[in-house]
Amino acid sequence: MTDIDAIRAEIESDAFCDTLGIELVEFEPGRARTRLEITEDLLNFHGTPHGGAVYSLADAAFAAASNSHGDTAVALETNISYLDAVDVGDVLTATAEETHVAGRTAEYEVVITDENDGRISTFRGRVYVLG
Repeated sequence: MTDIDAIRAEIESDAFCDTLGIELVEFEPGRARTRLEITEDLLNFHGTPHGGAVYSLADAAFAAASNSHGDTAVALETNISYLDAVDVGDVLTATAEETHVAGRTAEYEVVITDENDGRISTFRGRVYVLG
């Protein structure tokens, strides 16, 4: 097993992502893509998909991309902008890309899209690399 395969296997063992149904569908150094189908289990008390589910999808892609180099990276800050609503049955994809590296910190942008490539949310995060 190569280093990248071992890192991928570790990331895919995430129990929280498994609970929500988040899948890691693409993975390479500095980049990752996750996918989630919005189900009834992900609805809030209004009966609409919970923003936390969309955030978690983006955060999972961010975590995978930022830890893809083999060193432990921990979040320093994150933010998300919700741009469009989603419905039960929608399949969302989050694509994380490394946009800046400076010493022990790095920045990532995550774009969340629906099946028609419509932008649903934009997430940005910074990590500190422990080494």
